[in-house]
Amino acid sequence: MQPPRPIPIVLDCDPGHDDAIALLLAVQSPSIDLKAVTTTFGNCSVEDATRNALRILTLAGATTVPVAKGASGSLAGTSELGNYVHGASGLDGPGLREPAFGASDLSAVEMIEQVLASAGDPITLVATGPITNVATLLRRGVVDRSKISEIIFMGGSVDRGNHTPTAEFNTYADPEALAVVLDSGLPIKMVGLNLTHQALATPDIVARMQAMNHQVGRVAAEWMGFFGSSYRKIWAFEAPPVHDPCTVAALIRPDIITWRRCFVAVETAGEWTRGTTVVDLDDRYHRPANADVAMTLNVEAYWDLVLDAIDALGKAQ
Repeated sequence: MQPPRPIPIVLDCDPGHDDAIALLLAVQSPSIDLKAVTTTFGNCSVEDATRNALRILTLAGATTVPVAKGASGSLAGTSELGNYVHGASGLDGPGLREPAFGASDLSAVEMIEQVLASAGDPITLVATGPITNVATLLRRGVVDRSKISEIIFMGGSVDRGNHTPTAEFNTYADPEALAVVLDSGLPIKMVGLNLTHQALATPDIVARMQAMNHQVGRVAAEWMGFFGSSYRKIWAFEAPPVHDPCTVAALIRPDIITWRRCFVAVETAGEWTRGTTVVDLDDRYHRPANADVAMTLNVEAYWDLVLDAIDALGKAQ
């Protein structure tokens, strides 16, 4: 029996400590075919996010993966940044060597269009930052939408927010872009804070990273150290939630997450609630469902998957 073919993806990200772990997981997993990495503003400026993506891929030995720089601000022209969590560079903590390769001359949207045009199988778009690049792609209207298998994004929540009391950072940074995606009619999966707050890098998890006898494991542990210090200071978390790898893990191991299919909208005009995701778990609006929403995580299986990937990547170098 032939093993299943790897899932071709484009990872649109704003690295970011948790994006960094998501990139390592996508690079290493035999279940994923990482076609390209595109970057956006978010955890830091898009310039820093692009440099960080190149440095992470250099660390992972994945210098053949094309990287393209994307949106520097939201569809509305604003540029909300998360440096208060991730540090001045967006990836503060351990020192990383400079990238061994450069970004493409194509923009992020042009890169995604190129990947879709040349794809044999439909592509999954994985968005772990503000979803501006994906929305811009859809608004351009030049792609064959049948080439998009699904869009899975980290953002929003069925509960409270983190950037504001009600809004998660990515959805607050560009709610108009998320509205475009949610209204697209494409298959959508939402991985929000209610799910990712289950994915805590506890001291035991960090110790397992530190015990790996290679640079990738040590760097990952130091990333979690910086990330964890931010979460203790800002939100009084004892351990940081490692949000973004949940999207990639959901593709590799669909069984580790349970989902609810429902109607999801995002607030674009509220004085106090801009960027808040409205997740109609109980069908109160009687609107057609437009997304699968992640609800529960098999935490042990998730961390085994992530840590095994980090360890395998480090040992292969």
